[in-house]
Amino acid sequence: MSTLKKALFIDRDGTILAEPADEQIDALEKFAFVPGAISGLKALTGLGYELVLVSNQDGLGTPSFPTETFLPFQNLMLETLKGEGVVFDNILIDKSFPYENAPTRKPGTGMFGAYMDGSYDLPACFVIGDRQTDVELAANLGARALQLGPLNWAEIAESVRSSSRQVTVKRKTRETDIELTLDLDGKGPSGISTGLNFFDHMLEQIPHHGGVSLAVNCKGDLKVDEHHTIEDTGIALGQAIYRALGDKRGLERYGFALPMDDCKALVLIDFGGRPVFVWKVQFDREYIGDTPTEMFPHFFKSLCAEARCNLRIEAEGENNHHLAESIFKAFSRALRQAVRRNVFDSTLPSSKGTL
Repeated sequence: MSTLKKALFIDRDGTILAEPADEQIDALEKFAFVPGAISGLKALTGLGYELVLVSNQDGLGTPSFPTETFLPFQNLMLETLKGEGVVFDNILIDKSFPYENAPTRKPGTGMFGAYMDGSYDLPACFVIGDRQTDVELAANLGARALQLGPLNWAEIAESVRSSSRQVTVKRKTRETDIELTLDLDGKGPSGISTGLNFFDHMLEQIPHHGGVSLAVNCKGDLKVDEHHTIEDTGIALGQAIYRALGDKRGLERYGFALPMDDCKALVLIDFGGRPVFVWKVQFDREYIGDTPTEMFPHFFKSLCAEARCNLRIEAEGENNHHLAESIFKAFSRALRQAVRRNVFDSTLPSSKGTL
């Protein structure tokens, strides 16, 4: 599982602070935030991104604008944002002279050396700014750009928040080679291929009934056994769920019972961080299609451990195909309910204050 860090590189002038007509904030009456900036920045906290403030110069406007004149206004900006829970992890200000063509000036990447050492997942990072040079900076960094103007702050915040709930897990062992992409908001393509037809049919219930996007490509040692393919797919899916949930702020957390023909299935789930698995299902067939029924509890147990959730599954019925399918449908509905997120709620769904 990737341990690379992520960052949001956020332009200051014209993106957070409104630029006055003369491009110089030298009086309190000229100090103003861009509309939506404070609420937008607050919505970006707690998503697993470092917040990095970036500016081409110490003060607004021309390079000759005195730093000491502007500094109190930057401090006022930082203190105001801090009061709303927005704290920058780093501040990058270009202090080069002469300013023209300096490699440290945006869209150059001279200021960003610490973020280009391989410890950051740059394709997952964003540059947020109001100018074309910010878009060019994103391209030079290999990051993504979100430009204020074509987008407002609410749209920028939702773009980042949605992106943070899309995760790709690549897991390769001597037994399986898996690439799995999960989007909890259902905005990506879905497609399942594990080499086991009935298992694929079961996994397809997750995007269809779970409201998520799920793409799975697994090449396993099926010539040996089905075990590794099913187990490792459960591990990869659990890892993806855990990472996509982020810090779980605004999360519903809990989630479903449903009937299917002669069967009824109960799936209770809690993304509270404690992996506990309970399975109360009895199959009377060894295989359904090409998939061994003994592997279904193993799949969900592996998923439960990696997703760090409490997962209780109970089901009964006469037709084993319906029994398995009702379980996967109920799990999908429980997942859909539990991962639902209120983007305007930054609280944790826990009386302990932590998950």
